[in-house]
Amino acid sequence: MPEQLVTQVQHTLAALADPARAVAMHAYLREQFPFLGIPTPARRAALKPLLKVDFDQQRLLTVADRLWWLPEREYHYAAIDLLARHVGRLDLSAVGPLLALAQREPWWETVDGLAGVVGDVVRAARRSDPDAQAAMDAALRHECLWVRRIAMIHQLGWRLETDSARLFGYAETLAPEGGFFIRKAIGWALRDYARWNPQAVRDFVAAMGGNLAPLSAREATRRIA
Repeated sequence: MPEQLVTQVQHTLAALADPARAVAMHAYLREQFPFLGIPTPARRAALKPLLKVDFDQQRLLTVADRLWWLPEREYHYAAIDLLARHVGRLDLSAVGPLLALAQREPWWETVDGLAGVVGDVVRAARRSDPDAQAAMDAALRHECLWVRRIAMIHQLGWRLETDSARLFGYAETLAPEGGFFIRKAIGWALRDYARWNPQAVRDFVAAMGGNLAPLSAREATRRIA
């Protein structure tokens, strides 16, 4: 049951807490969030047996929600790992709850982890539903910058399955924004696609000219020969 899994995760991670390491991890994220002080490899190794559950979508989302209410950041990472492990059991109706999670105690590391889950859900759905990315079209115009960031980077790793019209359209829509996390996301998304279609990215950056922030342009073309 969800309650039992949450309790097991709590007990397992609490036993691995390292207060000295927690101080450094807290400082790394600008002292915004508390930590138990557990490195990612140790956390994942300890939780691997627990996350082998036979839960449906609703129970997966319930566990993620309850883990997210716990203050220490490792519980949020555990929720992301759980969702990523069972992403094949999530459908488009999970996108709303996932975006809601992204807006709770948000920072780049949890937002980007959830972006990967959202992207996998949308990518799988798109194979049978050509309108699957409409949820990302809406997210692009969300009032929360972290949701907009998810929309911008949700196609990371899609290679030549990338909807390039959306990629470039999203980048153009968000380009006027001045925030670092949006400008970085634009560059990151373009750079990822440039591995598979460098000329298209080169042409887009050139066409945007000064309308694309220097940070975004540098990131987009950093690995283009």
